[in-house]
Amino acid sequence: MKIVKLMLLSSIGLIATSCGVSKKQFEQTKADYESCLQRNVDKDRTIATLQERNNSLDQQMDLIRKQNEVLQQSLADCMANGKSGSINIEKLIGQIKESNDYIKRLTEARAKNDSLNLALSNKLKRSLDNLNDSDVDVQVQKGVVFISLSDKMLYKSGSYEVLPSAENVLDKVAKIINDYKDYDIQVQGYTDTDPFRSSASGCIRDNWDLSAMRATSIVKLLQSKFGVDPARMLAGGHGQYQPKVSNDTPANKAINRRTEIVILPKLDQFMQLMDQKMK
Repeated sequence: MKIVKLMLLSSIGLIATSCGVSKKQFEQTKADYESCLQRNVDKDRTIATLQERNNSLDQQMDLIRKQNEVLQQSLADCMANGKSGSINIEKLIGQIKESNDYIKRLTEARAKNDSLNLALSNKLKRSLDNLNDSDVDVQVQKGVVFISLSDKMLYKSGSYEVLPSAENVLDKVAKIINDYKDYDIQVQGYTDTDPFRSSASGCIRDNWDLSAMRATSIVKLLQSKFGVDPARMLAGGHGQYQPKVSNDTPANKAINRRTEIVILPKLDQFMQLMDQKMK
């Protein structure tokens, strides 16, 4: 990670030199970039944590159900044997009730989150249903909503400037994002493996630069024109290194050239519920 960071910072230095940026502007850009990089790392860790906890939820609920079955069997044995230990029976009943209540709270919390994600996904699909299926794709994966937009719909080839025709799509996405204010937004740029041909100004050197600047352009437009809170958003570029499919055909390369808007639900209440039980 440190090596990648140094390489990217060096790339920024080259970009700044070739574009005639002053040392002060470069230092500020470098500081902003380092801050953005750290935020991106933090967000990736948050996603990984949420996914791990979500994956472990089924295991926890299975364990609690098994414990509940054992408690109920113990209670049945006490009743069948005619034991007079009413204190033990009351204790078992109390433990069963506590276990049932916790299962119910977990189920309700998870159902609420799943319902929110499903509603959000359905609204996005309805809003974007007039678009070509090859240009836009909306998916829900492990509690996270992904909107994948093709590069040909958003930009000219080799450019990071958003096409005016793409603003209609971004307007629809922004309206829904603004309705879900408790969600965080990540905009992530991706390219294929074709080497980038440097522009006359030399401000974009490679696919790293192109993917990052494309994501930044979308974030800036969502903020400036469509009123999305910038504190909720994070922009990042992956270059050619996270393809959806192999880059072995022109059609597959077109799939990999994309910008993804990732909508992350804030699961504070759900996580607090799990943490309280684990303490």
